[in-house]
Amino acid sequence: MEVKDNPSQRLSIWDTRIGMRFAAPPLGDLRFRAPRDPPRTNGTQSAASFQATCLGSYVGFGLENPQEDCLFINVFTPSNATTNSKLPVWFYIQGGGYSGNTNANYNGTEVVVNSGHGVILVNMNYRVGAFGFLASEKVRRDGDLNVGLLDQRKAMQWVQKYIHLFGGDPDHVVIHGASAGAGSIAYHLTAYGGRDEGLFVGAISESTFFPTHRTVPEMEFQFSRFAANVSCPNDANVMSCIRSKDLATLQSADYYQPFPGRQNAPDWYFLPVVDGTFSPDLLYNLLSQGRFVKVPLLTGHDTDEGNGFAANAATNEEFLSFMVDNYPKLTTSQLQRINASYPLMPPLPLHAEWFPSAAAAYGDSTFKCPSNYLASSLSRYFSPNRVWNYHYNVTDLTDAAFGSAVPHTAETPAIFGPESTDCGDCSYFTYNAPIVPVVMSYWISFVRRLDPNVERARGSPVWGSFGRGGGQRLKFQIGDTVMEPVDGDQLRKCEMWRGFAQTMEQ
Repeated sequence: MEVKDNPSQRLSIWDTRIGMRFAAPPLGDLRFRAPRDPPRTNGTQSAASFQATCLGSYVGFGLENPQEDCLFINVFTPSNATTNSKLPVWFYIQGGGYSGNTNANYNGTEVVVNSGHGVILVNMNYRVGAFGFLASEKVRRDGDLNVGLLDQRKAMQWVQKYIHLFGGDPDHVVIHGASAGAGSIAYHLTAYGGRDEGLFVGAISESTFFPTHRTVPEMEFQFSRFAANVSCPNDANVMSCIRSKDLATLQSADYYQPFPGRQNAPDWYFLPVVDGTFSPDLLYNLLSQGRFVKVPLLTGHDTDEGNGFAANAATNEEFLSFMVDNYPKLTTSQLQRINASYPLMPPLPLHAEWFPSAAAAYGDSTFKCPSNYLASSLSRYFSPNRVWNYHYNVTDLTDAAFGSAVPHTAETPAIFGPESTDCGDCSYFTYNAPIVPVVMSYWISFVRRLDPNVERARGSPVWGSFGRGGGQRLKFQIGDTVMEPVDGDQLRKCEMWRGFAQTMEQ
């Protein structure tokens, strides 16, 4: 659909403009390069159906129509919006471990309607797996590093240029991500050492994901493997050779392999790297130095963050081996401290003896503590009163029967609405339905007002700010949503993981 910059133009299709290109197809010579502007075309183009999601290491895991030509953006807007509306914009970055577009194409109409037609929601695709995060000095010389993150940045720039045509305010964009999308939020906050390009005025980081964050030299082994797996000599012309390969050949090499010296593949393999420009240093270093854009922040985590990822460890040795598979440079003394901090725990249904310890350690190191450190860093360098932290503890009985009562990003159907996130017959339609308006209203309020309290649901408690020191957070729980302190045991463990950051992020 063609949308003209005319103040009297009304956006006539109910709530949606979907499947629009925000960048050129990343094919052929544009593989492994920063996104370029889409080609100019004449005439009217359809924006009425979702387009392909991006290929990655998760092909075969139920993704929608994965293709290499995938850089599309969706806009959900009130049907009565005009180019003069200047509505707040909610820009969502999906997760998937930087390996897949696994939260693609959420329907934004529920939050648009429940905001009183007062927000616009945008979501998009970005390159993942080898297509998004292949790293080498050879890529730097004949291509670009971290192109998956640059895709996200390009989509934000598209919003700045065009969102007024849909009724949005480019000066009021709140970025929100879940899991790897939340990790991406940390990258955009710290991009170029915290250079503020005016792309957003607030941020939401849902289960912030910090896997290994290596330098380019530390990932040369991965590039050499990839080149060999697609039958390209690792010489001066290797990028031309790789770009010349057909899609099936490239896709066949986009899979997880063990890090050097390890036997088991990590949970995540192709990942963002320290590139010296967009990502100038380790995330923990940038956050500890205050090198990030200072904006209001909402961040938090779920009770059982690690349960969906941890190895089903039967022994203490298997538990520690799992941690080293994912963080290969952990030292013997660090493993001893991890072991002391996560001793044998009570059993969980359908899991081996040491699984609970592995799940707790991985959940803390990779999701909970990064979210907590984001909150504490922005509280320190920006404002302790403009940061809000949460602990999501809404139990799903089906998940609990399998040993994970409140799994990773469990709050997502409550944020966007269960009908919008394809959660099937999930509990948000039945016994957990009361939490949906509570959660959704806090998020809508933050997007609209940069404060979760202004438009919170009637009867919901005031969400106190994180504050200084150890911090306060809102615990979401059916019948017991209240403020609580970040408990001392978690603070001690997070301090341990922060101390390991220089080792773990390599």
